[in-house]
Amino acid sequence: MFKGTYTAIVTPFKDGKIDEPSLERVVRAQIKGGVDGIVPVGTTGESPTVSFEEHIMLIEKCVEFAAEKIRVIAGTGGNSTDEAVYLTKAAEHAGADGSLQVAPYYNKPTQEGLFQHFRAIAKTTKLPLLLYSIPGRCGIEIAIETVERLTKECPNIVGIKEAGGNADRVSQLRNSLGPKFDILSGDDSLTLPFMAVGADGVISVASNVIPKEVSQMVRAFSQGNLKGAQKLHAKYFPLFRALFVETNPVPVKAALAMLGTIQELYRLPLVPMHKKNRDLLEQTMRECGILQS
Repeated sequence: MFKGTYTAIVTPFKDGKIDEPSLERVVRAQIKGGVDGIVPVGTTGESPTVSFEEHIMLIEKCVEFAAEKIRVIAGTGGNSTDEAVYLTKAAEHAGADGSLQVAPYYNKPTQEGLFQHFRAIAKTTKLPLLLYSIPGRCGIEIAIETVERLTKECPNIVGIKEAGGNADRVSQLRNSLGPKFDILSGDDSLTLPFMAVGADGVISVASNVIPKEVSQMVRAFSQGNLKGAQKLHAKYFPLFRALFVETNPVPVKAALAMLGTIQELYRLPLVPMHKKNRDLLEQTMRECGILQS
């Protein structure tokens, strides 16, 4: 269902508010770049610092701007089950094509708690759901056994964004859940390694900046053009790394600002990049041919 390249898009700000014209520009660039879909209001979209009203508005606007040309997988997870249910229902009402459900962070539930949390959300919506396992941010991993339990009980849980950095888990997920279950890499630099052992694509940060190139890389591998995919990976690997030299989404918003797509504005506690890291990012973009000298 969800295979290919999906961009975890940034949330542009202006004068302390959502910058709708820049958001539309971001979405249109993704359409032009040939991605399969976008993921608004995830970590890259600074979901922790937008209000409920802004969160829902962002989803509505992305659905409007996407105009059914690409899919919209709304980030509607949270560490409160009631909150996640509320946002997921709103995303369904807005016309989203699916929902990304991050593992509850900070409160560190048990695997049984994770099971109950995701099941409760799935039971309240008809949207297809992607789980999101990112232990580096959440402090917990969604165990493979928990994913198996959930897919058996909840037919609308159709896949997972895997951001634990472990290719073995991709193999284990594929072996346990079969070919129909969607597995998407959560790390740009690991997209090809993960696809080599069974993943179906990526939810990408880098495709905010290079949507065409990331889409081509994923498509090339899917079509059996390994050399073509490897060539693109090698060319843009320095960018994949540079975009995480500081906490996401600070570098990717800085990169988009360098390209003139958005203003480089964040909400606290996120702050602009350190000059040394900004210089590294700018140099990398020039070396990759993204910024002209």
